[in-house]
Amino acid sequence: MTRWFRSYWPEEDTWFYLEADADGWVTRQVELQGPLQRPVAAAALAESEAAQQAGTLADYEATFGATAQVPVQEWDAHEAQDLAAMDFETVWSTARAVCRARARARPTHET
Repeated sequence: MTRWFRSYWPEEDTWFYLEADADGWVTRQVELQGPLQRPVAAAALAESEAAQQAGTLADYEATFGATAQVPVQEWDAHEAQDLAAMDFETVWSTARAVCRARARARPTHET
C-alpha cells in the first residue's frame, strides 16, 4: 500500500514530502527548504533508476535531486504527518515545475 506523508527536519530547515511503497522505499520525494519552502528536489525512484541505466544519473540528480536510499522504517526518529494523495500531488507538480525551470535556466557548458 502506498503511503504519503511529510516530515520536517529542523537541522536542514527542510520539509520532506514523501511517497513510500508498502516496503517503506521512497518512490517519490520532494524537498522544500527554508521559511519560503523553496523546492530543492522532486525526484522519483523509477526515473533515477532509468537515468542510471542510461548513464545520465548526474544530469537527473542535478535537475531533480535524489530519493532516500534506505526504507523509511530505518530512518532515525522523525515525526511523520500523513498526507492525502491529492495534497502530495499538488506539492509534487509544483516542485517538478520549479526544478524543470531551474534546469532550463542553468547555463550549459559546451566544449
